[in-house]
Amino acid sequence: MSTTQRIGILGGTFDPPHVGHLKLATHFAETLQLDELLLIPSGEPWQKGSGITPAEIRFQLTEAAAKDLARVFLYLKIPTRIGVDRIEIERAGPSYTIDTAKALRERFGPKASLIWLTGADSLIQLPTWHSWRDLFQYINFAVASRPHYDLNAGLSTEIQELLKAHQIMDSVALEKQPSGLIYIDESLSVDLSSTELRKRLKTPARSQIESEAISSHTLQIITNLGLYQ
Repeated sequence: MSTTQRIGILGGTFDPPHVGHLKLATHFAETLQLDELLLIPSGEPWQKGSGITPAEIRFQLTEAAAKDLARVFLYLKIPTRIGVDRIEIERAGPSYTIDTAKALRERFGPKASLIWLTGADSLIQLPTWHSWRDLFQYINFAVASRPHYDLNAGLSTEIQELLKAHQIMDSVALEKQPSGLIYIDESLSVDLSSTELRKRLKTPARSQIESEAISSHTLQIITNLGLYQ
């Protein structure tokens, strides 16, 4: 058994959190045997433009999603602890991942493996993130493949070099190194597009897609507050 603490971090706008997020969280909690999973709604998502749902509402939606995720973990006997963290909401200014990574490294100490969970589309866009090269001093990445994103073709030179320097093929390595690694998991292909979901929620087909795409506690808040109409 590994004695290294393994902390999974699933950050995002969560506008709204949906079943794709929960599938990704469940998959990595199980396969990476995470000790803890943090869901971190962004405070000011600087790359998302205008029209974002207020942070406090998105936090409520994420807490609701965490309740449903806890049910899934209980059913599957996944012992990972789940937390919803206000770290980006309480920090003033744009929500930069680098600031969150530094703060979490300080919180959990130098030996914990901090694993940022994300989809292949985010990996491709990584060079657009603020101080992105510095992230590897603080965190590892676990990346799930996504429909329509081929990581074997059309990668920028920066990403090709990044993978050459940091990619590992065996997730066990994440237990032994606190930061600096990229693990790509092609066994799960999950759609994480909240943008497309919001568009669908504004169509007459809204009632048909809600239950398949959004977990029950989150859907209840969306319905009660009349969001995404």
